[in-house]
Amino acid sequence: MKKVVVGLSGGVDSSVAAAILHNQGYDVIGLTLWLMKGKGQCCSEGMIDAASICEQLGVPHEIVDIRDVFQANIVDYLVSGYSVGITPLPCSQCNKTVKFGPMVEYAREKLESNYIATGHYARITYDETTGRYQLLRAVDRNKDQSYFLYDLSQDLLGASIFPLGELNKSDTRKIAAEYGLKTADKPESQDLCLVESNGSMRAFLDKYLAPKPGDIVDTTGKVLGKHDGVHHYTIGQRKGLGIAAAEPLYVIELDAVNNRVVVGDRTKGTQGECTVNRVNWVSIAEPATPIRAEVQIRYRSQPVAVTVMPLENDRVRLVFDEPQFSITPGQAAVWYEGEKVLGGGIIEQFS
Repeated sequence: MKKVVVGLSGGVDSSVAAAILHNQGYDVIGLTLWLMKGKGQCCSEGMIDAASICEQLGVPHEIVDIRDVFQANIVDYLVSGYSVGITPLPCSQCNKTVKFGPMVEYAREKLESNYIATGHYARITYDETTGRYQLLRAVDRNKDQSYFLYDLSQDLLGASIFPLGELNKSDTRKIAAEYGLKTADKPESQDLCLVESNGSMRAFLDKYLAPKPGDIVDTTGKVLGKHDGVHHYTIGQRKGLGIAAAEPLYVIELDAVNNRVVVGDRTKGTQGECTVNRVNWVSIAEPATPIRAEVQIRYRSQPVAVTVMPLENDRVRLVFDEPQFSITPGQAAVWYEGEKVLGGGIIEQFS
């Protein structure tokens, strides 16, 4: 009977993952990571619900305090990025450095288990020919979370189980009800845990970054309005600019050096290519020559055709078949071949 450590946030997805594995005969141990103080799906009431699920299933439950790890790798990472005019994506960073990495280490060293499981909607297979684990989209494309998992190493993929990868969300709710789980009707988390904990991203950032008034300008440098900090804006933003214009204007650049928010029409916010750093090749080894793929430059963006051109130092250049709007430094670009995640990285600049 395989021992598996299941990451429990207190939500319905991780609860069902634990229940499925327990029902299949796995030796389940629940593990909740204490990420931060205050409310949020991963903390406070979430830990109580996670403990309740473990009690219901009759399995052990452990809580590990990694608030310092979360502070250094997520909070400080976000604040540092926003302060220099980029919009960091915390979830992929959190999955690798805060959740999966520490969970696998704890499972191996403390609980004598080589496997962890989570409630993520994604799938993992093993390719005998290449000797690599492959990360695939979930069956439920509306819930697919493979975009956020692109940075997992081969070691972490090999140690991970995703029981919900073949399910639709409606199936998950149905299973939770059938098992009588306390979390069966628990509402979905709608935002980042930091947003839920602080009320908004603006409120979170205002705890760390002081107001820094500056100009909102067009591409010629003409002043159109004022802002109270570039960290309050993101590329592609249209609403909340506080300026009047004859045509819709969007944020097309965050110039932190000169403390300016640059706006323009949609065409000025559309680019044909970008460079990506901190690249992780997932289901394939790094290619020596350009490859064709489909890429998402945001979690909810539609995949678009692209040529991925490998560069030195874990970087690539993405050349889009059709220019893309609102390419945002700090966000993840993840490229696919059908359902298979080929690789991904962090957008560093566009051109």
